[in-house]
Amino acid sequence: MSFFATQANADDTGQQDFSSSIRSALIALPFLFPIAAGPSVSVWQQLASWLCVAALFLLSRAKDFKPAPSTTLWLIASVVLIAIFRSAHLGPAPWLSSITVVFAIGMAAFMGAGLAKDRAQVQTALAQGLLWAGVVSAVIGLLQYYDLAGFLWPWATEPGAGQAFGNLRQRNQFASLISMALIAALWLYARYRIGPLQRRLLWAGMVSLLLVAAAASTSRTGLLEVLSIVGVAAFIARRERQARRADPASAIRLPAPLILLSWIPLYFAIAWLLPQLAGSGVDSMMQRLSAGAPVGHSRLILWGNVLALISEHPWAGWGWGELSYAHYMHSTLYPGARFVEILDNAHNLPLHLAVELGIPAATLICGGFLWLLITAKPWRERDPFRLMAWGLLGVIVLHSLLEYPLWYGPFQLVFGLCLGVLWPAADRRDSEVRRWTRKLPAASAAVLIAIVGYAGWDYIRISQIYLPRDERLPAYQDDTLAKVQSSWLFSNQVDFAKLTLTSVTSANAAEMHALATRILHFSPEPRVIVKLIESAELLGYKAEARTEAERFSIAFPLQYELWIEARPIDSSAP
Repeated sequence: MSFFATQANADDTGQQDFSSSIRSALIALPFLFPIAAGPSVSVWQQLASWLCVAALFLLSRAKDFKPAPSTTLWLIASVVLIAIFRSAHLGPAPWLSSITVVFAIGMAAFMGAGLAKDRAQVQTALAQGLLWAGVVSAVIGLLQYYDLAGFLWPWATEPGAGQAFGNLRQRNQFASLISMALIAALWLYARYRIGPLQRRLLWAGMVSLLLVAAAASTSRTGLLEVLSIVGVAAFIARRERQARRADPASAIRLPAPLILLSWIPLYFAIAWLLPQLAGSGVDSMMQRLSAGAPVGHSRLILWGNVLALISEHPWAGWGWGELSYAHYMHSTLYPGARFVEILDNAHNLPLHLAVELGIPAATLICGGFLWLLITAKPWRERDPFRLMAWGLLGVIVLHSLLEYPLWYGPFQLVFGLCLGVLWPAADRRDSEVRRWTRKLPAASAAVLIAIVGYAGWDYIRISQIYLPRDERLPAYQDDTLAKVQSSWLFSNQVDFAKLTLTSVTSANAAEMHALATRILHFSPEPRVIVKLIESAELLGYKAEARTEAERFSIAFPLQYELWIEARPIDSSAP
C-alpha cells in the first residue's frame, strides 16, 4: 500500500491495492524503459508504451469508458488530416505509425475518462506512477551527471559527466518528466494532507531530489516548467488561504505559498553547486542561460527556416514526414542563417503541423484543441485531481511549443490520460452502449497488442542488417539484406541500408539514382547525397549533380570538404 495512504483508504482490499500498484508501474515503465537498439532508437520505447496502454486498458472497467465526443472528434480529425496529407515518397510507415499513436492516445483518453469518475485509489495510481518514474529517473540522472552510472548498464546509459537524462536520452524530456513528478507530488500532498512527520520528511526528500535532478538536466525548458509550476501552485495555495479566512471550513491542501516559492532560489542554488562538485568541463545551467545555443543551432533560426518553408507550400504543406527533405532542398534559398542540423521537427507543434500539413490543417488541429481548452475553463478549476491533470497537460503543451514530446510513447500516454480526465463525457444509462463498451477493452487491447507484436518482429528482422555479422541472429547472418527486403513497415530503413552498402557503378547507376532520390526524403544526410551525386554524374545528369553538390556544401560543409578530398565522410554505415 502507498506510504501516502491514510485512514481514509485503510479499508481498501489487498486486491484493489495490488491493482493500483500495477497501474502505477504501467504508467512509470515507459519513462524507465531501457532498451534502445536498431536503426531507430525510440522504436522499442514506443512499442513498450503501447503495450502499457493495452495492459492499462484491460485493467480498466468497461463502464468507465466515456470520453467526450468533442475529444474523440478532434482525435479523428487529426488522423484524417495526417492521412490526407501523407507523403507519397515515404511509404505507409510514417502515417500508419501516426494513426497508431492517435489510436493509443484515444485509448488512454478512454481510461482517463474513467479515472475522472473513479475511486481515489485508482486516481492515485496516475500520481504515484509519475512520481516513482521521476524519482527513479532522478537517481539515474544524478549518477549519469557524476559519471557513476556504468554499473547500471544495460538498464541505463552512461552519457558522460555533466549529462543527466535517465532513460529518456534527451535532457528536455527528462526535465519534463521531473516537472510532471513534481506536480504529482503536490497532488499527493493535497490528497493525503501528509500528516505524520516521517511522511512529511519523505515527501520533502522526494521534492528536493526532483529539484536537484531538474537542475542537473540543465534544461532551459525544464527551468521554465519549474517556474510555471511553482508560480501556479503558489497562486492556488494563496487562494486556499484567502478562502479559509472567508470560510473556516474551507480546506487548505497545498504547502504555504512562501514554502513553494522557496523552491526557486533552491533550484538556482543547486544549479550553481552541482557543477562545482562535478569538477571542470561540466556546463552549468548559468552557462547555458548566458551563452545560449551554439552558432546555427538557435530555435529562432530554426523557426525562421520553418516559416520560410511554410511560405513555399502554405496550403497543403510539404507532406507528413517531409520536413527534413524540405529543409535540405531549401538549403540554397534561405534569405538568412540556416539551421545547421538535419531538421526533422520544427520544435514547435503548430509550426510543425503547418509546414508538413499546411496552414488550414494546422489551424483545424490547433484551433480544435484551443476550443477544447476554452470550453473547459481551466481558470475556474477547483477539483484537485483535475488541477493535477491540467498541470500535466500544461507541461506537455509547453514542451510541445519548444520541442516534440508527443513523438514519444511515455508522453503520448500521459497526454491521452489527461484528455480523458479533463474532457469526460456525460454519464449515459443506455444498455446498448454498455453492451458495446464491454467489448471495447479486449478488442482495442488486442488490436494494439497485435500491432506491437508484428512491428516488434519486423523491427528485429530489419535491425539485423545494422549489426556486425557475428552479432546477428543465426538465420540472418548470410544474405541479410535479401531476407529483410519484404519488410514494408520499415522499408525505408531497409532501403537506406541497401543504398549505403552498395557501391555506385555504371551498371547500377539508374537503380541507385532512383533509390537515392527516394531515400533523400527519408534521411537527407551526406551518405545519401553522395550516392545521389555519383549516380547522377554516371547517368550524365550534370546539372543535377552540380545542384546537389551546391546543396551539399551548404548543408554539410565539413562532410563536403571530406568528400572533395576523397576522404571517408562517415564510418558508421551499417
